[in-house]
Amino acid sequence: MTPDELADRFETAAKRIGPAIARGVQHTGTLGQARIRGNASGRPGPNVITGAYRNSWQTQTRRLPYGAICTLGTNAPQGRRLEFGFTGVDSLGRHYDQPPFPHVQPALPFIEAALMAQMRLAVAEVLL
Repeated sequence: MTPDELADRFETAAKRIGPAIARGVQHTGTLGQARIRGNASGRPGPNVITGAYRNSWQTQTRRLPYGAICTLGTNAPQGRRLEFGFTGVDSLGRHYDQPPFPHVQPALPFIEAALMAQMRLAVAEVLL
């Protein structure tokens, strides 16, 4: 392979890497959302009564020039209390001694491994 051919190959790869990474990040966000929702479906996570909290977990993926960013979260007000627990008096004067029911933290190693695998696939895809 000549230097010019190598340069052309790298230029082609540079054009394809952004969309490949965006696909991988979006897929990882979907997997992470599913894992967190699964962890929030009963012990050791929070118990499910209506499913509204579990369904409140959403992903939002935004493309960047050479990649993407994914935000995974909930706007449910009980999210922090369920994950970290709460001991004390709330704004209405009620006393709580609620233990934590972690469901996000246990999903993080899985999400990290999934993202690493997706990035390896993206690089392999554009270099072939």
